[in-house]
Amino acid sequence: MKKYELMYILNANLDEAARKDEIAKLQKILEDNKAKVTKTEEWGVKELAYPIKKQSKGYYVILKVTAEEALNEFDRLAKLDNNVLRHLITVDQD
Repeated sequence: MKKYELMYILNANLDEAARKDEIAKLQKILEDNKAKVTKTEEWGVKELAYPIKKQSKGYYVILKVTAEEALNEFDRLAKLDNNVLRHLITVDQD
């Protein structure tokens, strides 16, 4: 199984309950597609270098994931989710 690092930025205007629901929803997408989340780091609200979708701040979440195949379904659904400002999936070198 390959190891991936996945970072996404959520809309900073979400209240705490909505943010927790969004994080759980995104993690469920991974688990439903046979990926295992080994570590989750929430960096919190940070200033963005440039506006994304008219937002100047975002809530950063970093995940370490092991999966047998590429994370295509997560990528597809994250692009459709209006609460996800940006996401990035990289192969973890650890």
